[in-house]
Amino acid sequence: MTINTYLPKLSAEQKFMISVIIVNGGNYLYNLLLGRILGPELFADAALLITFLLVLSFIAMTFQIVTAKFSVIFEKNVLTNFINMSYKYATMIGVIMGILLLVFAKDLQEIFNTQSHLMFTVFGFGIPIYFIMSINRGVYQGNKKFDNLAITYQGEMVSRLCITLFLIYFLPFTPSVLIAIGIFISFLFGLLPFRTKNIAILKKAKLSKKHTKNVIRFFILTAFYEGTQIIINNSDILLVKHYFDQYEAGLYASLALIGRVVYFVAWMFVMLLLPKVVQKQKDGEAHAPILFKYVGYITLLSVLIISGCFLFPELVINLMFGSDYIFIASLLWQYAVATSLFSISNIFAYYFLSLDRYIPVILSGLLGISQVVLITFYHDSLAQIVLMQIIAMAILLIVQLIYFWTQGAK
Repeated sequence: MTINTYLPKLSAEQKFMISVIIVNGGNYLYNLLLGRILGPELFADAALLITFLLVLSFIAMTFQIVTAKFSVIFEKNVLTNFINMSYKYATMIGVIMGILLLVFAKDLQEIFNTQSHLMFTVFGFGIPIYFIMSINRGVYQGNKKFDNLAITYQGEMVSRLCITLFLIYFLPFTPSVLIAIGIFISFLFGLLPFRTKNIAILKKAKLSKKHTKNVIRFFILTAFYEGTQIIINNSDILLVKHYFDQYEAGLYASLALIGRVVYFVAWMFVMLLLPKVVQKQKDGEAHAPILFKYVGYITLLSVLIISGCFLFPELVINLMFGSDYIFIASLLWQYAVATSLFSISNIFAYYFLSLDRYIPVILSGLLGISQVVLITFYHDSLAQIVLMQIIAMAILLIVQLIYFWTQGAK
């Protein structure tokens, strides 16, 4: 049963926004329960696996965004050929990545100091499924079928939450492996509802040279930007897992989870922003007002969350993770500042991306690399790592704003 049953008078877009809030809430509950059940040391491995899931989601988002954009632009046979080609190449890349993860599972165990390499092996089997799921979501997103899009996210979230908790409570195996199994099964639920109309992956499909050029150019641009998202959003957790012990890595993982509330909500607006901006550009209409509206929402949310983390840090930590994580309370509002700066700049970046603007993507890449460099050289404490992120994200937002102002709003 989904929210669509209970909210028939709302538009599909409004239902999707509510659905995203519910899905993010469910994903948060999933992480919070794991943190409480496992404790800081075991949660460090779980958080690493969840970070791998986020990395995968960013890579797959490249396919979803490209599919969404050209589902708006292409029509009839061209659209059918494009979707079939998207499924074909997404599956191929997913299989290759999955094999690589299987081959290097033991090396990853050594690099990140995990209890088992099987968590990476199980995760690798799910990668091709996740890529197929992302193409399916991209079609729904581009066609503004937000009801079906919401269901795919709800199915993935609910199944992962319920199945993972069941496995941890009733099976006597390494928790990280059980979490990987739960993630794998949730990908299968995330495929539903699966759009089967006119899908023939094995059938040879072609696009004209002009269309192929446009798709490849936008794919490369999007892939580059999603790569910067991976670096900015996940490099800190991976580096902390490498430089610090299990206990401190677990503490930092809880800090990152709480501080990223703003980003997860901002992602909802990105889903709505892209097809709208593309359609406005296609129709020759003004699209900057859409950007201003969503930036306003995220800024207001950021102020509220930062204020709450600053005024009641220990209360927030105790409510969400428990007293075992209280040591990290003083850094909570600072991490929220870093995430808020990134979330606002991210709205600008996706806006430019939908308009085929290259410079903001390059700027994001440079600042993402600078964050890694700063943390690599300055990691004496968790507080120093958070400070390096604030510096990098503040510069990123400033340069995005400067670029927007110099280009002029439309």
